[in-house]
Amino acid sequence: MKTLVAAATAGMTALSVAVPSPTAASSPRPDTYVVSQEPGVHPEGVTVASDGTMYVTSVATGAVYRGHTGRPDLRPFLPPGGDGRTSAAGVHLDRHGRIFVAGWDTGTLFVHAPDGALLARRTAAGAALNDLALTATAGYVTDSATGTVWRAALTDGRIGELVPWVGPDDFPTAPQFLNGIAVDATGRIALVADQGTEKLFRVDLTARTVTEVAVTGGRLGADGLLLEGHRLYGVVNAPDGAGGYRFTVDLAVLDPPLRAARVVRRSQPVGTDRSPTTVARDGDRLLWVNSQLFAADPAPPFTVTEVPGLR
Repeated sequence: MKTLVAAATAGMTALSVAVPSPTAASSPRPDTYVVSQEPGVHPEGVTVASDGTMYVTSVATGAVYRGHTGRPDLRPFLPPGGDGRTSAAGVHLDRHGRIFVAGWDTGTLFVHAPDGALLARRTAAGAALNDLALTATAGYVTDSATGTVWRAALTDGRIGELVPWVGPDDFPTAPQFLNGIAVDATGRIALVADQGTEKLFRVDLTARTVTEVAVTGGRLGADGLLLEGHRLYGVVNAPDGAGGYRFTVDLAVLDPPLRAARVVRRSQPVGTDRSPTTVARDGDRLLWVNSQLFAADPAPPFTVTEVPGLR
């Protein structure tokens, strides 16, 4: 999701790290998807549905684009500025196919029907809503401005108001820029990345308590997170020593209680000119968004591409 630098400038249990089984495909899938040919789009969040439908947000305009992993081009789905959505970061689908969009500095969570109709707007005053994760009963959203994780109850198809679930005083180290969030299969534990402190936190969503995850072999103060069982993928950026940044997806293996993580692999790096932000699973591969937020001269096409060297 939206990154810290971009905002400033505008005993482990042995576990298998198996590659998920490929999904059936009737034809080869592109390795590059064009989100937009328009200037200034800066795509940011991405999610891929089980049928291959892909949604990508624009942090610069609030537009949401839609396409399919079998085709190389996306199309506008929700217009720039529509429903007051002038910026859009994290995006996820719930089990009903509803589209949840974190509205960054609008401080608003937008929820749309599969046909695009606005179902709900839920606002957190003074927030910068960055990334989000969904369970069967609630949506959780990171707030990069105040160091808060907000919660909206999902009950009988209704979307509740946003309420602060854990705040900066609940963290063992005060967060500086909360970003990626992922929830485990039980819906009871969230992993939350803070880019400012480069720490990864474990949030017990029932007890509303926060502890730091012990990370070895690398760092996971990540942008977008993807949690698959005990595998955690994070989009990580670090200075490249030449005035720019290198971006990778790092893979960590977590212990069963999700209290410790060991970084075991990372993708091939890409540079500031691409500035990837968010990662999503598409069958047997990973996709990430090339935001160009750090690029010296950002220019179309704005793309989503296959993550090189990691699955």
